Amino acid sequence: MAEATEEIKNKLDIAEFLRGYLTLVPAGKNFKALCPFHKEKTPSFMISPDRQSWHCFGSCNEGGDIFAFLMKYENIEFFEALKILAEKAGIELKRSGLAEQRQFGVLYDIQNAARDFWRQEFVTSPAVEYLKKRGLKPDTIDEYEIGFAPQKPDALTIELINKGFAIGDIERSGLVFKSDRGGYLDRFRGRIMFPIENHLGKIVGFTGRILPEFDNGSTGKYINSPETPIFKKSKIFYGFSRSKANVREAGELFLVEGQMDFLMAWQDGVKNIAATSGTALTPDHLETLKKYAERLVLSFDSDDAGMNAADRAIDLAYAHDFDVRILFMPDGLKDPADVVEKKTGYLKEAIAKSVPAMDFYMRRYLGEVVNKKNVRAVLAKIKNLESPIDRDSWIHVLCAKTGYGESALVEEMGRLHSTAPDEHKYDYGANRVSNLPNTSPGFPFEGLPSTKTRQDLIAETLLVSAARRQKLEFLAPFLEYMPAVYRSIYDALVNPTSNTDPAIAKLADYIDLGAGGGLEHDESELVRQLKLEHLREQKTRLLDEIRNSQKMENDGAVADLMKQFDLISKEIHNTEIK
Repeated sequence: MAEATEEIKNKLDIAEFLRGYLTLVPAGKNFKALCPFHKEKTPSFMISPDRQSWHCFGSCNEGGDIFAFLMKYENIEFFEALKILAEKAGIELKRSGLAEQRQFGVLYDIQNAARDFWRQEFVTSPAVEYLKKRGLKPDTIDEYEIGFAPQKPDALTIELINKGFAIGDIERSGLVFKSDRGGYLDRFRGRIMFPIENHLGKIVGFTGRILPEFDNGSTGKYINSPETPIFKKSKIFYGFSRSKANVREAGELFLVEGQMDFLMAWQDGVKNIAATSGTALTPDHLETLKKYAERLVLSFDSDDAGMNAADRAIDLAYAHDFDVRILFMPDGLKDPADVVEKKTGYLKEAIAKSVPAMDFYMRRYLGEVVNKKNVRAVLAKIKNLESPIDRDSWIHVLCAKTGYGESALVEEMGRLHSTAPDEHKYDYGANRVSNLPNTSPGFPFEGLPSTKTRQDLIAETLLVSAARRQKLEFLAPFLEYMPAVYRSIYDALVNPTSNTDPAIAKLADYIDLGAGGGLEHDESELVRQLKLEHLREQKTRLLDEIRNSQKMENDGAVADLMKQFDLISKEIHNTEIK
């Protein structure tokens, strides 16, 4: 493997390769460019053909070789980058000694085989008529390789086994799961299948939409592949592999919430578009997007859930220094798919007329009533803006709308806590705990992390809730999911006379005296979310260990770690769907 990487670097000129991503300017015997990994106006990204390396001398201080660039830019693993660069260099990779590559490569092969099978099934399925009624054209269906999973328990499982795939690999792909009785069942049945591609156009998972005639209400209308070694839904936009060139050209992304919204808009001529896949907008999404666009146009349903989703997405995008705009749906139309179906050609015009997201905040929080509480809500949003120039501009607008003086507004804003979102606080699926960041007891003592993760917040909330109900024993089976400091607080609550660290004892007293009162909580849901956070932390640790073992070319360790990774992934999926 080491020989292959060196051969690739010898055959590929790093400057020529990076020219496909960046505009290079000669700088002596080197080249310079604007860094794609952080925002800058003066080029600080240097490329050295002699050393076959790159380095940013700006704020991000990133650097490396051709592999490091491709992995970071395209958000992919080493073996995916190796395969891409080997093909570009015309080098055939030897299979021996690359067991790790097969661990990933076979998963791509299984996704492709599933796509082919479901495409064949689609031709004679009821999905054809359903999509026709929804307004989707045959050319769009073919372009995006939409298929249909038959309403049979193991049709895909049998197909994949007949094609020679091992059942262990099939299960690892996320398309099949093991039943309680020990047999294997297809995850997707009676569903229209939308392939999800990574940013390089390789299928990594699927979204399945249940056909109405098979919908008995026991499962979700849409379900997604579980996360696997090749599928991280928090990092992937649906359709982005096909639209990213258009996004780069426009400098703007129109972001929608689902596959049908994407496909109908694409069909209507909107090409700088992408959709999230079974998740809300995440920091990883935005890190990917920053390399292509500075403006984000958001479209959300007009109900309360849609407005709350818009609020969270705007906060997150503003914190990442995007120019954020909001598209409001015409009266009576819920989403972009409805707009295209009812008003062909209107969507492009609506995107062009989208309004700054701060206008959305002004409308939502000020309305027709201007009072201190509402003004503070808008000030908190202004404080979240990354750019001081933007903050100053919107303070002027708020002055004009409210009649308050600029100095008073600036002083008031300085007293507020920022609403900048944290990736740990939002986006854990349809069953996320609403408004959790505002329900934490917010312990004011030393001994706790200064920046709390979602796991910390859930543990705090559970401790307060259980203590208030005098039902601390309820938490005993779930202590393993809590961070160590919260387990110590639990022990101090249960055994107040024990020899406990003074800081922990003080926290226990704080809880026991009734602090943190307020909202009631669904404790079973909080426990489920706490377990998910614990499992995700384990999964992240395993991924780091896998990468380290891959670098050391320890095939045996990689194989063992991959088994653990698959078990954790399966447990996460089972916990998510409960």
